[in-house]
Amino acid sequence: MSTAHPDDMPQLLWRHPDPESTAIAEFRDMVNRRRGKNLKTFEDIHKYSVTELTNFYHDVWDAVGMIYEGDNTFVVDETAPMDSNPEWFPNVRMNYTENVLFSPGRMHTNSRTTLGKEDDKPAVITVREGGTEESVLTWSQLRHRVGLISNALRAHGVKKGDRIAGVVSNSAEPMMWLLATVAIGAIYSSSATDMGTKGILDRMRQIEPSFIVMDDAAYYNQKVTDLRGKMAEIVDGLKDVGGFRGVVVLPRFEDRPADVTMVPNAIPYATFLSRAPNATLSFEQVPFRHPFFIAYSSGTTGMPKCIVHSGGGAILTARREILLHYMLDTSSTFLQFTTTGWIMYMAQFNALQTGARVVLYDGSPFQPTPEAYINVLARHRVTHLGTSPRYFHELQQRGIKPREVADLSAMQHVTSTGMVLASSLFHWFYDHGFPKHAQLNNITGGTDINAALATGNALDPLYDAGCHGLSTGHAVEVFKLIPDPVHGAVLGERAAPGEPGELVITRPFPSMPVKFWGPHGAKQYRDSYFSKYRHVWTQGDFCMIHPKTGNLIMLGRADGVLNPSGVRFGSSELYSVLETVFPTQIADSIAVGQRRERDPDESVVMWVQMQPGVRFTRKLVEEVKGAIARELSKRHVPRYIFECKEIPQTINGKKVEVPVKLAVCGKQFKVSATVRNPECVEFYKRFVEVEERWEEQVRAWGEKAKL
Repeated sequence: MSTAHPDDMPQLLWRHPDPESTAIAEFRDMVNRRRGKNLKTFEDIHKYSVTELTNFYHDVWDAVGMIYEGDNTFVVDETAPMDSNPEWFPNVRMNYTENVLFSPGRMHTNSRTTLGKEDDKPAVITVREGGTEESVLTWSQLRHRVGLISNALRAHGVKKGDRIAGVVSNSAEPMMWLLATVAIGAIYSSSATDMGTKGILDRMRQIEPSFIVMDDAAYYNQKVTDLRGKMAEIVDGLKDVGGFRGVVVLPRFEDRPADVTMVPNAIPYATFLSRAPNATLSFEQVPFRHPFFIAYSSGTTGMPKCIVHSGGGAILTARREILLHYMLDTSSTFLQFTTTGWIMYMAQFNALQTGARVVLYDGSPFQPTPEAYINVLARHRVTHLGTSPRYFHELQQRGIKPREVADLSAMQHVTSTGMVLASSLFHWFYDHGFPKHAQLNNITGGTDINAALATGNALDPLYDAGCHGLSTGHAVEVFKLIPDPVHGAVLGERAAPGEPGELVITRPFPSMPVKFWGPHGAKQYRDSYFSKYRHVWTQGDFCMIHPKTGNLIMLGRADGVLNPSGVRFGSSELYSVLETVFPTQIADSIAVGQRRERDPDESVVMWVQMQPGVRFTRKLVEEVKGAIARELSKRHVPRYIFECKEIPQTINGKKVEVPVKLAVCGKQFKVSATVRNPECVEFYKRFVEVEERWEEQVRAWGEKAKL
């Protein structure tokens, strides 16, 4: 974010050379003709998109086309309160995978073509770390493989509504597993291979998959990791889950598949596929809101919540964003740097829908050198890149200027997400980093909505503060931040432009989650989004609308989600490890993210409250870090761990993270009256200078060691 005062005008960095030639301008003109409107600006389009939901989504549907059966006349009950989660397009049946693998015909609703997705056209390119092991999959090959896998799933008894879970790399075979699963009406869920066993089981034991598909090895930072031990632990952890059949093993290195005979219920990939009678594609037609994918919350207040997304909502939302915000088409080449455990994994499927060529990158962007990854972008003529502020920062710190390393002239659009993009990085992007003609699109959204709430557009100029503009179809507002109400949801009050507040959405949208999975899902859903403001979705971000540009300026999280290097996870994941591994040593703990004005990235700081009579030692700190790395991942390990005597709590015993986070970030605030022991927050203010506190701690350990 920019550190400039909100009354100052940020610097202009980019504008489209011919905005009237863009898809969003064409859409605006179509709406004006058919609706008798006089829309001119992006602000006009956005207002139309959130005030006339039925007309807007009919217009989007007609502009992008869909393969479906039934009647799309009725869109949604616009009078229904948002927290009733009204059903969209209740008379439509469709299939997500069919809409990815084929293009809609123009003659009638359920017709399809291969226009833009011709058999011999490259669809997916897998590139392993450093630009090695490149492989190309054409649209014909992609359709064939999805047909084969889907028929193998059917032969193994998988049916509509069953769950398939992946623990996989970002490569072509897992992508085909998602498409094959959804083709038969089943539901897919994905986790990254570097996630710890406990984190994976916390997800999978809730959704009870029929099968897991898992890589036998991983390769990252030029290091091979054998996953068979983790595989066996996962299978053992699911042995009492009803309906679990086994793990299908994908060979990470096709020329040398690992021996998995010692893993219970392990099925070699070739053996699993051999049950498929043929590779003929057939698609289960399901309602628009039928589940297709389960994502997960960060687990801030307990076990991760299982967020169920609909296939219809995902398809329509992606096509709206691509049409009106991303300028992506059949001539584009798309690369999103992501793991399979992040919601940005789905961005690759969104791009594939358009007929764009998708490059799947698996590995570190800095190995064997940072230049190797940049050369991948150049060699494949990537037009649309998805990345993060952390990547920009690393390049900046190393003095690497990508546009001087390789020919990036094909680059048109670069999205950045995962954390706040600093003003200095906006300037670095255009002054040194990437081609000046490329649009830098700082987006924000969420796992919860499988969409962007703020993103770029081609009609407005780009300034160096925050997100370019709001996303069409989302009635985003900023409400004045209030404490969580004690006696039910309250009416929110809109914050003035330039006034910080809480990000909310005030009208329904198609990619609202269908539900949360599990017996308590309905209550979790309401508590997560609708317990604070009446009939209004609370996203949980702290932000403001810039009074001069209309940009959405993200100021941080309003909850306890941790976000080091753009890797988003919940503090409760850390607490769970400590409670399990160190119950006799550690009584309680609290962890927050620290990002001061001078910090380029967020660091996780943890405090532990020791059991009576137990000493806080360097050895314990290393043991805690090791346990977190083992049970979750190295990305979860706090940078600093200190001892504390007391942890702030509410009157009902819930630990309170936000005051601690504000304290260590050097923010001015008033502790809420709902905190039972507000005086203890003073202790945490000392850790604004966390480096000095750590040096003191190390010296203290040294003195004790000499005694």
